[in-house]
Amino acid sequence: MDTTNDTLHADLLVIGFGKGGKAVARTMGGRGKRVVLVERSERMYGGTCPNVGCVPTKALVHHAGKRRGSDPPQEWYERSVEEVQALTALFRRGNYEAMNDAETVTLVTGQATFVDPHTVAVEAGGERLTISAETILINTGAETIIPDTPGMRESKRTLTSTGLIETTILPERLAIVGGGYIGIEFASIYRRFGSRVTVFETSSRILGREDDEAAAVAEGILTDDGIEIVKGAHVTEVRDGETGATVVYEKDGRRHTLEADTILAATGRAPVTRGLGLEAAGVRTTERGAVEVDEYLRTSRPHIYALGDVRGGPQHTYLSLDDSRVVLDQLVGEGRRSVSDRVAVPRTLFMTPPLAAVGLTEKEARAAGHRVRIASKPVAEIVAMPRAYIVEEIRGFMKFVIDAETDEILGAVLLSVDAQELVNTVALAMRHGVKAAELRDAVYNHPTSTEAFNEVLATIVRADEPFERPSGGGSPAC
Repeated sequence: MDTTNDTLHADLLVIGFGKGGKAVARTMGGRGKRVVLVERSERMYGGTCPNVGCVPTKALVHHAGKRRGSDPPQEWYERSVEEVQALTALFRRGNYEAMNDAETVTLVTGQATFVDPHTVAVEAGGERLTISAETILINTGAETIIPDTPGMRESKRTLTSTGLIETTILPERLAIVGGGYIGIEFASIYRRFGSRVTVFETSSRILGREDDEAAAVAEGILTDDGIEIVKGAHVTEVRDGETGATVVYEKDGRRHTLEADTILAATGRAPVTRGLGLEAAGVRTTERGAVEVDEYLRTSRPHIYALGDVRGGPQHTYLSLDDSRVVLDQLVGEGRRSVSDRVAVPRTLFMTPPLAAVGLTEKEARAAGHRVRIASKPVAEIVAMPRAYIVEEIRGFMKFVIDAETDEILGAVLLSVDAQELVNTVALAMRHGVKAAELRDAVYNHPTSTEAFNEVLATIVRADEPFERPSGGGSPAC
């Protein structure tokens, strides 16, 4: 690494220790390039996923699912949080060591701010370091938005998802503002730990971006688990009291209140660009505050790229990883790969059982002009899926949206045990043009969840027939 006084000169500067940025840093460092990676917090080495996102939340899903009715909720929860925090510390240390031990990579902890298009200043420990580079990656991620509702931001009872998973006190009464992925996942987790949970959703349904039928079935499962879901509710105020907080909300023109120990703000996440000084670099942002990029992830300055959540769009770790492939193709490849190459990107909500989806919903497919056929069946009626009975989780359903003319799989929603794995098989089939009939007639291992495709895809109805769910059912069979 070239050093002049308090200035570092690098081939590549990466701002943010997220999935995509660290992948590019590691690859370029392995090629002998001089790399500097700047992360503003030592608690975020490795990015959102291993520290405050995928790893701790899914670990909590696991621990919550292991709790028996006789296990004291508070003791079980406190021990679970401690074990999960130990796990995230292990991942964080591994990320730090992997990057810090690389000979051509320099890791700097501090806040980076652009001075000009090729230079940033980093404030760390009262000292100022200047870093210049030929190529710069912005990989600063996203952060939770707390709504500008009177009293909510000021309340001592309001937490973000990050704050909630770090507290060792299990809320007796948890109020969640937001019925999207984050809100529903946390509702499922904390209900299974033993909290009384209420979810407030402004829309007339939860999971507004998902298939209508899937959202309805998911809501039924959640309410059967004891979660209260208040739809069409607008939280208007939060007032702190001596032992908790009062959530004031309006529904159907009437004012209501709810007492809660903890309030989780789960209304979305926004790109982290504050403090970066993007104006000095000439980097434009969108109306929503994301860094503006083209299909090759280049910003308004061609030598500056943006990866992951900070560039807007769906916020998934695996998309950030794929962003690294796009950028690396620009830096050391043929420069052809782009984000428009992505087809059939799956997503999963880790409620219990998980809800996974890929492609178009039925409504989207029809709106796009497709003549569709539907294959759908409740998990409890899938005779060829004994695994659901083996693991004692027969709730949910599976649904495929199929082009009536080509037999192409346009989309699928899987609300079932193992859905987070099943959806990858469907996505792979969609990417490679595997038809619905081929997926239906494939030979799958037994007893697995995948073999449910044999039966579900055999329920296809013609495009000109009204879809009616088959009545009756059967016992699992081998």
